Amino acid sequence: RADIKMQYKQLCVWNLKLSDAGIYTCEYGTRKVHTSLHIFKLTISSDGHFLQNEVPELILIQNSSSPLPDLSITLFDSNNNRVTPELQNKSRQKYIGNLKKLEAMDSGTWVCQVHSDSPLINQNISFAVKVLGFQNPDLVRRYAAVDSTVILSWHLNSQKIKWKEGFTGQLNWKQQGSAKSHELLDFNVTAQGQLHETKKSNNLLFEIPERQPESTIEVKLPKVHFNHSGQYQCQLEYQGRHTQSKIELVVMKVSANPAGPLSREANITLTCQISGSLPPNAYLRWERVNGTKMDIKDSKQHEVKLEVNISAAGLWSCHLIEGSDRKISLHYHVEEASVWINYVIIGASIGGSLLAFAFGCLCIISGISWQRRRQRAKRMAQARQYLLENKTCQCQQ
Repeated sequence: RADIKMQYKQLCVWNLKLSDAGIYTCEYGTRKVHTSLHIFKLTISSDGHFLQNEVPELILIQNSSSPLPDLSITLFDSNNNRVTPELQNKSRQKYIGNLKKLEAMDSGTWVCQVHSDSPLINQNISFAVKVLGFQNPDLVRRYAAVDSTVILSWHLNSQKIKWKEGFTGQLNWKQQGSAKSHELLDFNVTAQGQLHETKKSNNLLFEIPERQPESTIEVKLPKVHFNHSGQYQCQLEYQGRHTQSKIELVVMKVSANPAGPLSREANITLTCQISGSLPPNAYLRWERVNGTKMDIKDSKQHEVKLEVNISAAGLWSCHLIEGSDRKISLHYHVEEASVWINYVIIGASIGGSLLAFAFGCLCIISGISWQRRRQRAKRMAQARQYLLENKTCQCQQ
């Protein structure tokens, strides 16, 4: 592992080990030159291959023939940001520290800067870190209207960081308010970067788009239903370790009771409802387009259903507002009943009233006639009884 270059008076040593530390002496005639070799060994857990949200362990070992100095250790990540390791063990010979929780953007070359005042040491040691994960945030909230089309996507960074190992994964859906999880599909990515997907569930009407961006997991909901809301979790697995990214789908729907045109002097109740819970700074709002402030109604905190009783036709909009940002809007057009329809309704009401009045009069007349017939029949019966009594008296004489 060593080679002496006499021309340059050099000693070259390859594949240094900690045991190679010590004092090296060069003798040339009567002259002697002594050189102290101080060796550092830096290792990182998992051979530098990590999943998103994992915390690497870094070990730095030094060896020298001289008394070992107290080292100051500073780390710089791939974006040249300073990282302070959390030291678990600190001895003059061995330093063990935990780095920060890794993100997908942390892939690249890191630098460990070693410093000592006595003896003076300023040594930079580079090491590679690869973080397999998603280019999405850990949790994303998506909003969709009933009957709309939604595509949910998870962008893997395996191609970007040139990950050379195979890994697997799956996509699960947990319906809002349910503890049960449904596996929608599973997938595997080969060491060459080829993605293979297999559809697993028919509980949800979804499609796997034929053309997807490279290293992307996608599902398409062609027609969103209200009960499609919930958490969609994409999970990666590598050597028994896991990481995941979630998309929470929130669905909005609007309805009217009664449905149909708004007649004169009538009211309609408009209902706006979303699935799931709202963040603390989010609320629902009903408003009439080109209306006044009187046509605006906001929900209370944490309310997921907002009703408004209206008597004005036009275009009404329900907004989900988070902070000052409108996340989704859904419209409902309230039509005003035509004039002839109003006349028909009024005529039908008047006709119905007249018909009811006529029926009442008929019932009264019929009752009076029946009462008169009953009285006439009673008088006739009394007369017949009287005649019979008279005949009986004449026979007795």
